[in-house]
Amino acid sequence: MRRLEALSRLAGRYFALWVLLCSGIAYLFPDGFTWIAPYITLLLGVVMFGMGLTLEPVDFKMALSRPRPIAIGVAAQYVIMPTAAFVIAVLLRLPPELAAGLVLVGACPGGTASNVIVYLSRGDVPLSVTMTSISTLLAPVATPLITLLLAGQWLPVDPLAMFLSIVQVIIVPVTLGVLLRSFFPQAVQRSVRVVPLISVVAIVAIIAAIIGLNVDTIATAGAVLFTAVALHNLFGLLLGYLTALLLGLDEARRRAIAIEVGMQNSGLGAALATTYFTPLAALPAAIFSVWHNISGSLAATLWSRRPARKRVV
Repeated sequence: MRRLEALSRLAGRYFALWVLLCSGIAYLFPDGFTWIAPYITLLLGVVMFGMGLTLEPVDFKMALSRPRPIAIGVAAQYVIMPTAAFVIAVLLRLPPELAAGLVLVGACPGGTASNVIVYLSRGDVPLSVTMTSISTLLAPVATPLITLLLAGQWLPVDPLAMFLSIVQVIIVPVTLGVLLRSFFPQAVQRSVRVVPLISVVAIVAIIAAIIGLNVDTIATAGAVLFTAVALHNLFGLLLGYLTALLLGLDEARRRAIAIEVGMQNSGLGAALATTYFTPLAALPAAIFSVWHNISGSLAATLWSRRPARKRVV
């Protein structure tokens, strides 16, 4: 068990490296990974179940004790990222599948790796955890409606079917994980340390499958798409921070909100794009998953050198 825990820590610490490595291998040898595509939704369910195992009821109580920073963060999450994606897609004149995929990523809730990045950045970790949880719970309604509103001009969107998929792949696994931790806390506590390993393997497999399916597109449109994804992530980090600053939140909360807004649940975006659009539409989510972990790690490195003052409200 100790070896698994050590391997799990290693996987989590160098997550971005594993993603880059496996993405490169998938690009060179796509046939070795395309077979994973039918299992993308199942793999994402495994990731979200692991997320549920790490949550406790006390994480949700914070929403009642200090709702203002959470409301600011979640609102910023679902306003800044979809709007930025739409504007970037229009300005860069992305093809319809890539434009819709980028907007779908922007309409997704916060990413599962954001809590670790906030911790490394000396940000407000309880706020980060609660924002991830609340935005995830809102996703069945928010994600389909935002996607319909902003991406419907490029590809047909079925919000009801998307709603049901998000409930199945996000809400149900997370709820099962939370319930399992509540009823069997000791057993879960002993095993939860290997959850990062399972999550990393699942996410890397999802990304590698999408890369393998879109090798030709990456070769022809890779530069434009990478620019779009990098700008999307940058605007999320920057505008998330500025929103928290303008609304008077302290430095620790600014960092938490910036990272939560800038880091998306790209696994969900990939699964939904593959199911309801095309494998090509899932490509922005795959690239976003690689890039936001790199940019998040860079931000954490810079912020970790500067203590953040935290004001109790």
